[in-house]
Amino acid sequence: MSRRPLLAANWKMFKTVSESKDYIDIFCELIKDVTDRDILIAPSFVCLPEMVSMLQGTNVQVGAQNMYFEEKGAFTGEVSGPMLLDIGVKTVILGHSERRHIFKEDDELINKKIVAALGYGITPIFCIGETLQERENGQTGDVLKRQLHVGLQGVAAVENVIVAYEPVWAIGTGKTATLEQIEDAHVLVRKEIAQLAGEDIAQSVRILYGGSVKPANVKDIMTLEDVDGALVGGASLEPESFSKIVRFEQN
Repeated sequence: MSRRPLLAANWKMFKTVSESKDYIDIFCELIKDVTDRDILIAPSFVCLPEMVSMLQGTNVQVGAQNMYFEEKGAFTGEVSGPMLLDIGVKTVILGHSERRHIFKEDDELINKKIVAALGYGITPIFCIGETLQERENGQTGDVLKRQLHVGLQGVAAVENVIVAYEPVWAIGTGKTATLEQIEDAHVLVRKEIAQLAGEDIAQSVRILYGGSVKPANVKDIMTLEDVDGALVGGASLEPESFSKIVRFEQN
């Protein structure tokens, strides 16, 4: 089954609204002729309305970096699914390792967010991945299986979820997992999805790799059969750099 590649930028807590505008002016010109893959940028919440407006009618989608599972209420500092939909955002990153480790989000909370997002018709990019200690202890498979099983519990439409495998030890460290490590993890994830939702759905779900993806290594990573795209952090912060990643050549 041919899965359409997705190259997604997670800007994390970088870029003001004015900096985002400057970036988009350059970036859109560099990738305007790209039609055979999906492109997404997830800026900070304050940049979302302006980015949606600027990117309307282009080949670039806009995503959010997080959302809460409740529709509304006394949840200071949180943003709900309906709020995202109201400004035209239909994709959200959930379960990123920084949310898990810095903000102590657990598998159960992430599951609630995934269920809520799908309920609103928002596509979740569901992040999973092991720490360096877990990998060194031989626990990678167990960690990924647990995160998948709990995260997708009660999810009827698994085909509408995008999974991103991000080994925590490779995020922002300059370390990239070897091609063999990446492929092994992606094969395992697809097998687990097949157990949860059936082989046909497992073959249709896109699984992205994230963790120090750069223009220099994206082509090799994208040659792996079970890798369907990349979730890019640091290397997405410069328009020229991210455009090179987006424009990787398929064999």
